[in-house]
Amino acid sequence: MFNGQPLAVFQPFIDTATGRIAGVEALARLRSADGQLHSAGPLFSDPKTPPTALRRLDREVREQALRRFHEAPHDWFLSLNISPRWISRLRPEQALPSLKQLQHSGIDPARIVFEITELGGASSRLPGVVERYREAGARIAIDDFGAGYSQLDRVLALQPDILKLDMRLFQQAARGGPSSEIVKALAQMAEKTGCWIIAEGVETEAELDFALECGARYVQGYLFAKPEETFFSSSAFFKRFAQLRDHYVQQKLAERARLMTLRQQLGELMNGFKTWIENGSQPDQLPQPHIYPWLLRIYQCDRHGTQLTANLEWREHAWHSDARYVGHNWSWRPYFYQLLAEGWEERRLILSSTYRDATTNQYCLTAGQFIDNGKRLLLIDIDAAGF
Repeated sequence: MFNGQPLAVFQPFIDTATGRIAGVEALARLRSADGQLHSAGPLFSDPKTPPTALRRLDREVREQALRRFHEAPHDWFLSLNISPRWISRLRPEQALPSLKQLQHSGIDPARIVFEITELGGASSRLPGVVERYREAGARIAIDDFGAGYSQLDRVLALQPDILKLDMRLFQQAARGGPSSEIVKALAQMAEKTGCWIIAEGVETEAELDFALECGARYVQGYLFAKPEETFFSSSAFFKRFAQLRDHYVQQKLAERARLMTLRQQLGELMNGFKTWIENGSQPDQLPQPHIYPWLLRIYQCDRHGTQLTANLEWREHAWHSDARYVGHNWSWRPYFYQLLAEGWEERRLILSSTYRDATTNQYCLTAGQFIDNGKRLLLIDIDAAGF
């Protein structure tokens, strides 16, 4: 049926906390007559492939993986892919073939992670099957999270231990843009629900940096290793990962230094604007902020978040007034109530997190400081890409 001999190969997961291999994923390959290995993945996505043949291939590769896993270090875990399509063909209360294989293998179930792919299937039966895996002692992961049939309600229903980010979405997000914020939000959601994140498809240093920024517990990809028939030693990538992690930390320290410089410049700029306001807010006496290319606009709100003044926007080396937003209330925006909460108590300059402005479609930060004995809030919007 298949053009080649089925074979289990293994791709390692690197623990970002230790830099050591923590486990492997078993993947299906076909060895052709000339000895070359070919991915079996296309067979599973080809509707012409008979389901019975796919199930036999799947079980044979899983059997090999469990048998070979006895050779792996005892503190590793083995990740096995399970498709909901197979679950839909099971009779109620029928023994799970994967659990029978696990029991016969003699592998401690605590070392097994069953990856549930997000390719549709019998979603109504999944919670019951997952519960049986858990009762046996195994852990649960959702594979390709964020792609295709990705459903947040599936996460709530299955309560997985691990979420494995979809490789294509992750790689696209690592290049920046809106998808970057989506993946970060998914990672934050995972953290809040108690899941660990696996970033797969890590092929470049930039992708590793993004995985670390997302808080990934494990990373997997060609940056470290392709799937192999044999197991690497646990410390095979320890030095390389440590170097890459240190480089990432140095980048973050440099970002922090730039942020501290920005805060200092904002303090100087804020003092200039406060003096201008105290002297009567004459338009011809506005400070000329030529050395602050990141400045977008200034405006004032009352302590309840209602805008009191027109936006004064710095464009093309000149100030421009825009009164369209006078009377708008911004207290509901996350960055604004952060300013209200922290700035009101401490009477200091507060800088928001980066956000995307819905009006201009720019990534911005907002700095704020109370003036006039706490009656008003002076705000400065900043182009996040400009500093």
